[in-house]
Amino acid sequence: MQVTITPSSVGGVARAPPSKSYTHRAILAAGYADGAIVEAALWSADTRATARAVEAFGGRVDRRADGRLAVEGVDGDPNIPGDVIDCANSGTTMRLVTATAGLVDGTTVLTGDGSLRSRPQGPLLEALADLGATAFSTRGNGQAPLVVTGPITDTAVSIPGDVSSQYITALLMAGAVTDDGIDLTLETELKSAPYVDITREVLADYGVETAATGDGFSVPGGQAYAPVDGTYRVPGDFSSISYLVAAGTVAGADGESVTVRGARPSAQGDAAILDIVESMGGDLSWDREAGEIEIREASLEGTTVSVADTPDLLPTIAALGAVADGETTITDAEHVRFKETDRVSAMAEELGKLGVETTETRDSLTVHGETSTLEGATVDGRGDHRIVMSLAVAALVADGETTILGGEHVDVSFPNFFDVWADLGVALERE
Repeated sequence: MQVTITPSSVGGVARAPPSKSYTHRAILAAGYADGAIVEAALWSADTRATARAVEAFGGRVDRRADGRLAVEGVDGDPNIPGDVIDCANSGTTMRLVTATAGLVDGTTVLTGDGSLRSRPQGPLLEALADLGATAFSTRGNGQAPLVVTGPITDTAVSIPGDVSSQYITALLMAGAVTDDGIDLTLETELKSAPYVDITREVLADYGVETAATGDGFSVPGGQAYAPVDGTYRVPGDFSSISYLVAAGTVAGADGESVTVRGARPSAQGDAAILDIVESMGGDLSWDREAGEIEIREASLEGTTVSVADTPDLLPTIAALGAVADGETTITDAEHVRFKETDRVSAMAEELGKLGVETTETRDSLTVHGETSTLEGATVDGRGDHRIVMSLAVAALVADGETTILGGEHVDVSFPNFFDVWADLGVALERE
């Protein structure tokens, strides 16, 4: 699908979609349990992949008419899958359930689409091997397809912390249902630390204990996943909220604001988008108790911001930098190159098509807002939901129409994104 956006002013009320990160963890946690109800879950391409994986290991996920997910779990004892597990484009699914495969007394094969088969899984495979499983990449390059034969039997493992926090999440979630647990030592500084905080928050809500140690994390074994009253509710997604905040900031209608509902506090690091926008001169307020953010249009100044803990915000910040006066430099960004696409280069190249000057290093992206003039053009979403939505922000204030190719990929995390965009007053056409 291609989407053509005409410069527009926005105003009104939008509801944040449920968190993708929390939904993945909640579905898998319910799968590890005897069963649970997951309320307000995000039902998207990625989270459906995790639901299919739970079913492959012997569970069942039913989506009810009210949107709740009724999950029948495996009570900590996953079955040998009857077929290859296809994780599609979901890196979170692959990493989390690769560790699940380490619990199985048998062999599991996991694969995904072309993009997912290019993403690094080697450190997790090595960790599972150190824990007593047999785990390898069929191509010998640390990338899917992956083959894992369990069960894991050891309890101590070390792993780098600067490649993907999802490795740590995967091992903590699986370790809780082993006999003796897992003690995990980090070999390097942990990046994307808030995502591990999310994991530990979800596990606590399911009754599972974890601990931060001096050099890593620990999860005792022999635990049972069991949320209070058998129900877990997913919070709103601040990664998705970032696009709504950015839209209201750069294209707010005169005398109107954009109000985002469903923005209650949680462990999500991407709530940092509010501080980042304010540091650039944004005009917003957050009623934490009500879970509402009100955003008004404002002139922005460039800034310098690290995305060490918030990699998913880089595309949004880059789009804001294209509108701001001065330079916006995004640092600590090397790990952002290993997402659905290399998001550093993707944003540099696609913003370049819109007339935006950028400077790219291995670990940073600088957007030269002061020497850039946003002009409508045809841009490629690169098969990446976050690239598509960030380019849609820039299109709001570009001079002329902007056509975004691959608009359907918003289904990964914000399936009704363009409907919400239209409800806020954006003039757009979908083909």
